[in-house]
Amino acid sequence: MAKISSEAKKRYFDRVQEYKKHIDVVLAREKTIAKTLESESAGGAAHKRLLLADERLNLASNYLLLNRISLALLGVRNDAFLNDARKSCYQSIIYLEEVVSDYIDTPFSDYSENLERIEGYEDESRYYLCRKLGFTIDSVKEDFGDNSKWKWSFVELEGRLATVTKNFINFKSFVGMLDPRVEGYPMRVEFLALCKELLLRSADRYREKYELSTLRIDDFKIAIAYLHALRRVYAIVGEPDNAESIKKKSEVWTSKMNADEQRAASGPGKKA
Repeated sequence: MAKISSEAKKRYFDRVQEYKKHIDVVLAREKTIAKTLESESAGGAAHKRLLLADERLNLASNYLLLNRISLALLGVRNDAFLNDARKSCYQSIIYLEEVVSDYIDTPFSDYSENLERIEGYEDESRYYLCRKLGFTIDSVKEDFGDNSKWKWSFVELEGRLATVTKNFINFKSFVGMLDPRVEGYPMRVEFLALCKELLLRSADRYREKYELSTLRIDDFKIAIAYLHALRRVYAIVGEPDNAESIKKKSEVWTSKMNADEQRAASGPGKKA
């Protein structure tokens, strides 16, 4: 790698100072708001966490920009900034999980109370926050590259995105508004499509992680849990054919998982 000149380093440090100051201000504000959460009402705390989740995504974008400045002025990738961006995505998801829960496959009634606390947070805002989170995760993953040591950790990050996207949807009221005559119908159709897409992708990615990386049965179980969650969604919105298709897929996967688990328990050289 070519030696970086002093002039290039000076241009770089001068350029990033302003962004670093902004990041420090945002992090200080986050700490201040976080200290008030326990004294807030359940609804007030939930709305503040939504704000913090969004701010964390803005922080991630700043870290990504700092990495691109490093590439442009120094010709090197800054993994420290990328890792800060990755951590900010995780923190954003943690805030959202604290609001809507991290339940993958569970009846809507188990977490419906959480959604009552953010009733005034409109479907459109929920949809665009989920899209923003997905876009930011994709950007961090792309900037790390295909050979990153974090490659398989993004499976978890994307899975948790799928979970909060599903849990953001208030199915009690949402289904009734899937009517072309109701304002916001096109957006809700897109929101539901995003939810289905993310759940299916997470199932496939966890299966891929199991097959190509970990061989951990827990990863296979999580993959199947995402299929079950998707089947629930299809059932709730009245798509029985799709629900049945996913049911069959999950049965095939479960059979495969059980066979693999039995073979592993038998040990090498033994018959299952």
